[in-house]
Amino acid sequence: MTEEDFLTLIKFTFFVLLSLWILIAFNIWNRKYRQRQLAVIENTFADIVSRHLYGNLKEEMSLLDIQRTFRNMGISRKKPRNVQFLINLMIRTQRSLLGENNKKISELYAKIPPYKASFRKTQDRRWYVRAQGIREIYEMNQPQYTPYIAQFRNDPNVYIRREAQIALVIFLGWESLRFLPYLDREIELWQQIKIVEKMHDLYRKPRIEYLKKSYGVKHDSGKELIMRIIRKFELQEELDYVITHLCSDSFQIRETAIYCLSSFKLNSRQSEAVKNMFGELKNLQQQRQVLAIIVNSSDNDDIDFYTKILKNSTSELLQLKVSEVLWNKGYARRVEKFYRTINKKEAQHKIMNI
Repeated sequence: MTEEDFLTLIKFTFFVLLSLWILIAFNIWNRKYRQRQLAVIENTFADIVSRHLYGNLKEEMSLLDIQRTFRNMGISRKKPRNVQFLINLMIRTQRSLLGENNKKISELYAKIPPYKASFRKTQDRRWYVRAQGIREIYEMNQPQYTPYIAQFRNDPNVYIRREAQIALVIFLGWESLRFLPYLDREIELWQQIKIVEKMHDLYRKPRIEYLKKSYGVKHDSGKELIMRIIRKFELQEELDYVITHLCSDSFQIRETAIYCLSSFKLNSRQSEAVKNMFGELKNLQQQRQVLAIIVNSSDNDDIDFYTKILKNSTSELLQLKVSEVLWNKGYARRVEKFYRTINKKEAQHKIMNI
């Protein structure tokens, strides 16, 4: 290598190192500048929220002032990163507030411009982007998109379908139940629980007329959802719907019905209806659970009912459970008589086989 080539290599190396240092310095400066910019947006957003929640009418900013303030900070359609940061702030704040403050913040969000960023996400080809867009829409309380979101309630993708169903519950409340009979796909258990909790948080006053319209649902998961709503809102007068599913062909529906009934004390008419369906139950564990519901709900001792189970049941475990009930209610002689009869029959059977 000649001296000239060596100097050229040194110059090239120096140029590369200098470029790297300049790039690193620029990235550090750019990151600090970005953090300062985001901090300004966050502080301004916090000031607007605090004025709306805790200030008086004079301190609140008008719609025009809010839009102008955000525009001056660089939140516009041309800067989608800033818009997304504002959306994330809005969602994070919404989740941290409850009660009256949650309602107030929803009113404020109607004044803050998201520039349809979330709506455009729902038109993306990628399923996770569409699901994110729907979630952002209901988190920011934008009910004007309700008719548009309703078309996703039967989407093949479970995540898109989940977010759309939750959005309908948030925007429509009890009225959203009228969509249940038209759902073509199952509602997963965790989705059922989330829908019930959202309804209980936002719409405490039941609207039975919409609940009754959902009784025509055909999917098992839809029936389970209705029963969970009846239990959560303590709708004693709607237990007839639950009782009719005690003898369903689906094990899971029977389990949900029993779970729901166990939270109530049945009146005499409902208790009689459960007793009439007891004989159709085939699963031993479910028979024992239903028997416990009857015992806890019955103010008057229906001894004939318990005695009939004791004589006709082929399960020793169920017989022992009924015997315990009769014994605790003061009918020990009936239990003793029953088991003496059994012992005599067993003895006679042994003699016959000798």
